[in-house]
Amino acid sequence: MKNKRAANLFLFLILLSVMAGVSAQGYPNKPIRLIAPFPTGASQILAHMLSEKLTEALGQPVVVDYRSGGGGNIGAEIAAHLPPDGYSLVILSASHATSPSMYKKLRYDPVRDFAAISLAAAVPNLIVVHPSLPVKTLKDLADVGRKNPGKLTFGSGGVGSSNHLASELFASLNHVKMVHVPYKGASIALTNILSGESDMVVVTVPATIPLIHAGRLRGLAVLDDKRVVQLPQLPTSAEAGMPELLLTTWYGVATQAAVKADIVARLNKEIVIAVQTNEIKQRLSGVGIDAVHSTPIEFGDFIRAEVLRWSKVIREAKIEVE
Repeated sequence: MKNKRAANLFLFLILLSVMAGVSAQGYPNKPIRLIAPFPTGASQILAHMLSEKLTEALGQPVVVDYRSGGGGNIGAEIAAHLPPDGYSLVILSASHATSPSMYKKLRYDPVRDFAAISLAAAVPNLIVVHPSLPVKTLKDLADVGRKNPGKLTFGSGGVGSSNHLASELFASLNHVKMVHVPYKGASIALTNILSGESDMVVVTVPATIPLIHAGRLRGLAVLDDKRVVQLPQLPTSAEAGMPELLLTTWYGVATQAAVKADIVARLNKEIVIAVQTNEIKQRLSGVGIDAVHSTPIEFGDFIRAEVLRWSKVIREAKIEVE
């Protein structure tokens, strides 16, 4: 009797395996939804490019659905609660890793509710200061801050924004007290440092290249593990003596946690192929974005590490967003 039960179980498992294979072979057989939590910027550009390439590769329309608001939380929440059938994807960004530590009423878990598929794009950031500030290196900036507690000001795109957090990380690493000047967007923070309303700001590299070349801003370091081709004179944060001071504005694609592994693998394959094409590489690099890719495991591990890293900064700075 036991042998018969074992044989039946074995046949059942084989049947499930065969059915899963058939299911994967039939995927996709209807349009796919790609949720983009930000209507402008790198997220919008990436969503448009991926929708084109994935439509070609998968043989079904991949339709971009813009769901902005809440620093990316609205789009992520919608995606987290959709059916786990592989027909709804979402573009995640760096804010995905900081939201759980800042928002008390977040209605999804950034790790548990998602199946990571692949990283897709990254934008390096750097620290810039107003030319009137007598500093040329990160060490100089830290020294000035320690000698003048509460005198240095830094601008940001708002409370809890990535450039706010990176500035708080700088302050924490160097035991410096600075004054936060939040604006309604990073572009406004950049405009205001030009007029001298703040001393420093962390911003994406593309936004600063012409301003640094014109001498209107002074770059101190790239918050990345490699230098920027357009600004070869600027050291990385590690070269400047602060290896922990890293901020990459990253973007990746995910789906629901319960989506079958073979579907996730198929999507990963097609996204990796897409971001490695010369067309996408050139179109992204033209606006200062690096095309990147990863395995699902690598992307998942990366998200978990980012959640942990920024939770410490947020906790120590006592940052909270309603």
